[in-house]
Amino acid sequence: MPQRILVKGSCGAGKSTTAPDLANRLGVAYIELDALHHGPNWSEPTADEFQAIVHEALDAAPNGWVVDGNYDSKLGDLVVAQADTILWLDLPLSVKWRRVWRRTMHRVRNRVELWNGNRETWRDQLASRDSIFIQVVRSHVRHRRSWPERFGDDARVVRLRSEDDVRRWLETVTEG
Repeated sequence: MPQRILVKGSCGAGKSTTAPDLANRLGVAYIELDALHHGPNWSEPTADEFQAIVHEALDAAPNGWVVDGNYDSKLGDLVVAQADTILWLDLPLSVKWRRVWRRTMHRVRNRVELWNGNRETWRDQLASRDSIFIQVVRSHVRHRRSWPERFGDDARVVRLRSEDDVRRWLETVTEG
């Protein structure tokens, strides 16, 4: 059974639901890159700082891990190179959009604290160029263009294209 899994996908693909479930099934550490990246007041570490933080988190899980997130521009191949499985959640844009809408409505309406005291606001999500709704479309298109070339015929990649695919794949994973 794989013991070092990177769960990738654009916003709303289901990384933050799938990855902890997978880590629990395997009995390994769950590492959420968003939690390591977003500091107080949405501050962000430099690429070097972020790489050091992530490297430390991976080293702290010698029995295996499931990492949730992308951050390729800051991490390069740091996590990809160590993963024995790369799970690409490549669901339809309509599914991602629906999930992001529902999640954002809940977070903003209920003032849900995310990482390090951060909260999403209507203004940030509806009237900002950093809006999650813009990001979901951009990342969906970008990943569909670049990841097939980047990962090519990498045998470690498992590309799941529907909610049923994800469910069926998870059912095959048992505690190792």
